[in-house]
Amino acid sequence: MLTLFGDVITPIAVITDGDEGLFVGYSNIEFTARVYAGDFIEASGRVTKIGNTSRTVEFEARKIITSRYDLGPSAADVLKEPVVVCKATGTTVIPKEHSRKQPDA
Repeated sequence: MLTLFGDVITPIAVITDGDEGLFVGYSNIEFTARVYAGDFIEASGRVTKIGNTSRTVEFEARKIITSRYDLGPSAADVLKEPVVVCKATGTTVIPKEHSRKQPDA
């Protein structure tokens, strides 16, 4: 899940600042449901705080398809409702000299 969140934060930094920045860490991570090989996960993030050079992002990962090894080695089911499997909060830093953020944006 954390690798997925790392992949989510890169385009967020590019959108907010025109630079990939540096992901510096998590302040909170919650694993809320089990994930198995073969499950399909959808990850998203949204900026919740913009500092001088930092951006705080809340992440969420949802299971949308679950593997069904009990039925066969490649069986799977689409879930009626996604299941939240992980939530986290992290921070990325974009050095001022690299940021192309507009002053009024």
